[in-house]
Amino acid sequence: MSAPLNLVNLERVHKAHGTTVILDDVSLGVAAGERIGVVGRNGGGKSTLLSMLTGTDEPDSGRVTRRGDLAMGVLDQSGTLPAGTTVRDVVLPPSMFAAEHEWAGDAAVRSVLTGLELDRLGLDAPVAPMSGGERRRVALAAQLIRPLDLLVLDEPTNHLDVEGVAWLAEYVKARAGGLVVVTHDRWFLDEVCTTTWEVADGNVHAYDGGYSAYTLARAERARISAVTEERRMNLVRKELAWLRRGPPARTSKPKFRIEAAQALIADEPPARDSMALAGFAARRLGKTVYDVEDVDYAVPTDDGPRTLFSDLTWHVGPGDRIGIVGVNGAGKTSLLKLLVGENEPDSGSVVVGQTVAPAYLSQHVTELPPRARVLEAVQDVARVARIGNQDISASSLAERFGFAANRQWTPVGDLSGGERRRLQLLRLLMAEPNVLLLDEPTNDLDIDTLTALEDLLDSFPGTVLVVSHDRYFVDRVCDKVVALLGDGTLAELPGGVEEYLARRAAGGAPLTTAAGAETRAVGSPSTGAPAVSAADARAAKKDAARLERRMLKLDADEKKLHEQLAAVAADYAKAAELDAQLKAVHAEKEQVEEEWLVASELAEG
Repeated sequence: MSAPLNLVNLERVHKAHGTTVILDDVSLGVAAGERIGVVGRNGGGKSTLLSMLTGTDEPDSGRVTRRGDLAMGVLDQSGTLPAGTTVRDVVLPPSMFAAEHEWAGDAAVRSVLTGLELDRLGLDAPVAPMSGGERRRVALAAQLIRPLDLLVLDEPTNHLDVEGVAWLAEYVKARAGGLVVVTHDRWFLDEVCTTTWEVADGNVHAYDGGYSAYTLARAERARISAVTEERRMNLVRKELAWLRRGPPARTSKPKFRIEAAQALIADEPPARDSMALAGFAARRLGKTVYDVEDVDYAVPTDDGPRTLFSDLTWHVGPGDRIGIVGVNGAGKTSLLKLLVGENEPDSGSVVVGQTVAPAYLSQHVTELPPRARVLEAVQDVARVARIGNQDISASSLAERFGFAANRQWTPVGDLSGGERRRLQLLRLLMAEPNVLLLDEPTNDLDIDTLTALEDLLDSFPGTVLVVSHDRYFVDRVCDKVVALLGDGTLAELPGGVEEYLARRAAGGAPLTTAAGAETRAVGSPSTGAPAVSAADARAAKKDAARLERRMLKLDADEKKLHEQLAAVAADYAKAAELDAQLKAVHAEKEQVEEEWLVASELAEG
């Protein structure tokens, strides 16, 4: 059986920008049905490689050939859309769908509209006033619904929440055409890609499999390179020894066997000692970090206030490493702003521990001195930072974050968006905070920088709160995951991101509008009127939450009394007294449970 014909071929392609060589004698091809992930450092040539594949730029030398009838779609990072158009004009143009029933009856089209939340934006919404993230989702949808032989996507997961990234992964895996995608989302690479291209030093290295296979192969390549250098030095030492002692006696050569994965990770210690870090964090932070008690918070909209949190109670302790996930608009950023004091609750309280020294990374790159050099901007905060049990100089930390020695003297105003993001993180870490609140910290960071950041956070002896759509980063950095489902509550998820997606797929709490109406999928029927009024339901929900907290406390009291009863079983008098207390607690618990059931049923309507 013959191999599948390539859709695009690059033959000995060379491309340079000024004196910097981006691609040097690169030859590769994209076959039909192949799903390729492109990785590499920011500025390493990923976007240049895509421009060669798509024909938006021409090589300085070499040849690029494409199949004559190739239907190719491209999503670049510009997010440019035609002026004066609506979502319907861009995504469902008359040239593809002459009548509404043509697309409404297509399950794949409906899946794209709901998966990218365009049903919430509205098909007749104009694209001009939309945010960058909304415009990018519209541009992505326009490519996904087209029947294409090759789909080329540059950072498609930007501005998508965890649920949106999971949907996109399933959708592109089910497509019949080829895919080339540049992304720093390592979970997406692992889930989707059958091949990984690494763009580095003018070359493109190809690896079979997704991110996990690429990481192993890359480490193995580095190990082989080190072994080769060590072997060369051993030959030199042997030659010197022979010259001194004469020919050595014959010896049998030892057998050498490589079991790649096991050899690479056999002596690797755990990423972090959670118990030691928790103890250190407790000594630095004390017992209280953040205590959120009975907080209500709403944001104004054109249709009136929309409630983000209702009777929210949450405890964050020393050494906690918590990932916060949720649907777009559920209030993840607002929650961080409540903790750092940028927002004030409508009711309830947010108690901050006396020893808390927070550092808040917002989604916006702010407070960077544009005229200072990179190293000066870092040293303005501190020259040496202590992270974990090691002291790191500003220059060394900058190098770990991708600023080579010559790049550290670049003016801040000349940095790219990704470099500014890295510098913002550097300045936060140099201030030696004991609480980190990171809002989408992975935006604009390449994989090597993400790995360096994770390595630093492994030794960070404080509390870490992360809002991120990058589930690989959340799983890697955090020990716990909580979710905002859009109904005003915060749910702890022992099963992590997988449990969140399962709950959403099973019909978890929807995001509500200002008027309290649930958003619905395209074509889904509306629900009937609630059995109880909204005010009664809110009151019942507060009662249910209060009773649930009381039940948890009674559970703890019951457990404690059981332990004390067992400890003094020999002392019959004491045991009888404790037994009476236990019965009283048990009776009260049963009564509270009955009241809670009534309140819960009323809250659910």
